[in-house]
Amino acid sequence: MAPRESYDILVIGGGVNGTGTARDCAMRGLATALVEKRDVASGASGANSGMIHGGIRYLPADPQVTRLSCIDSGYIQKIAPHLLFRIPFIFPMRRKGPRPSLVEKAYLYGAEVVFSMYDDYQPFKRGKPSSRLSAEETRALEPGIRPDIVGAVTTDEWGIDPQRLCVANALSARAHGADVFLHARVVGFVRASDGRVLGAEVEQDGRRFVLRARVVLNASGPWSPRVAALAGVTVKLRPGKGVHLTLDRRISNYGVICTAVDGRQIFVYPHEQSSIIGTTDDDYYGDPDHIPITRDEVEYLFQGIESIFPSIRRARVVRAWAGVRPTLWKYGRTEDALSREHALIDHADHGAPGLYSLVGGKLASYRVMAEETTDVLSRALHRFARCRTHEEPLPGGEGVPDVAELAAEHRFPEWTVSRCVYRHGKLADRILAAAHDEPWLRSMLCPCEQVTYAEAVWCLREELVRTLSDLRRRCRLGMGPCQGADCAGAAAQLLARERRLSPGETERELRVFLAERWSGQRPVLAGESMGQQEITRALYRETP
Repeated sequence: MAPRESYDILVIGGGVNGTGTARDCAMRGLATALVEKRDVASGASGANSGMIHGGIRYLPADPQVTRLSCIDSGYIQKIAPHLLFRIPFIFPMRRKGPRPSLVEKAYLYGAEVVFSMYDDYQPFKRGKPSSRLSAEETRALEPGIRPDIVGAVTTDEWGIDPQRLCVANALSARAHGADVFLHARVVGFVRASDGRVLGAEVEQDGRRFVLRARVVLNASGPWSPRVAALAGVTVKLRPGKGVHLTLDRRISNYGVICTAVDGRQIFVYPHEQSSIIGTTDDDYYGDPDHIPITRDEVEYLFQGIESIFPSIRRARVVRAWAGVRPTLWKYGRTEDALSREHALIDHADHGAPGLYSLVGGKLASYRVMAEETTDVLSRALHRFARCRTHEEPLPGGEGVPDVAELAAEHRFPEWTVSRCVYRHGKLADRILAAAHDEPWLRSMLCPCEQVTYAEAVWCLREELVRTLSDLRRRCRLGMGPCQGADCAGAAAQLLARERRLSPGETERELRVFLAERWSGQRPVLAGESMGQQEITRALYRETP
């Protein structure tokens, strides 16, 4: 793609804040460019817990964070109804003796009071009110919970595929006229004699070019300090590392909130085709491009879940994954007590007018953050169009098709259609219809996640896909129990066909994809699982 001579707005960063702001800017008629050094959602936005939730734990210290998250959750449900699914949570309380003590009963009552305060925000996000359960009622709902409990309190949240959310925002931005440059790295800024930032120098596919813009937004999450440093200014964050585990199946009907050894709240909950355990929260001083995961972190999560859900170790962990939260700087607080507020920094006071940095925040409030940011940037440009991102659906969000009707019309299994509808909403009809003219598209590419060739081809042709890892973020290819063992080779052949890659280029793509999958499996594999993985790697001629 050839860049325009100049833009109104240049957004750096393809996470949810960057894609959400690019969408808002483009919808308000601003000439917008979005640049991301890898792929959309390849950083913190693709490595979170996958929930559009209000955050009950933020309520005592940051009620505004909870309020904005709940309000925005309601809007996100309207613009992307196909992408969300309800996750009811249970918060059980253990007892130490054969019968609950007065202190333990009081603690359960205190929890009930806190959750009832959260109920005031539930209508914003179509949540259900909390309720108190006896020990017997809790076990009836979730038999996997240990019997020595006082009772439990319930709450209600929403799950989402965060990678699809970012993709949808980027595609919407492009549909409204934005230019999207992926796998394009900012290597420097263009400056005027008075220090004003006039754009950025970008490197993509071995060539360099300049994207000129009247205003530049640094929305690169944990990479914000590095990007800001290219302009000689400072962005100070206190990055927090969060580790999650993915299990090979859904092991519960509800999310279960547990207490870790240090008193932090962690959880296990059903998410799409699997279950997720999360999360740690530790200060991180390393490279956000390479986040190590230790066996201690894996064991910390298992130990905490096992204290309430003792059968958890019977499930197979298919991978561990980590992200870095771009948390606002604060000295003297524990990681868990840091605010999830956001801030928009105007670097004019730092000698770089024309450059802004958006930092902090949560996935659940991305849209309102983008709205506030676009309001500020628009005023700087003397443009005053109204925000419409809470009104206009994201691509596919215009409606949720009936799965049974689509399956009958296009002759696909209902469970396959269901997964396609979840990821693409109303666009699933067009994706499946392509198989009428090309019957080979009916074949299954990734059985674990029910990805057909029809869906993969659509993603390759319509959704800014350049690599196999990009394709994974579009349709969850290789994210199921096999972690790519059954589908990576066939997917590499499909990519080669669509992109006309040479055999050498195809092999390199396959190796990079499998190496990325392996990095998440290494911390959790042992015994027979390790042996099986070594066999799989040998089949693809991979080396440790």
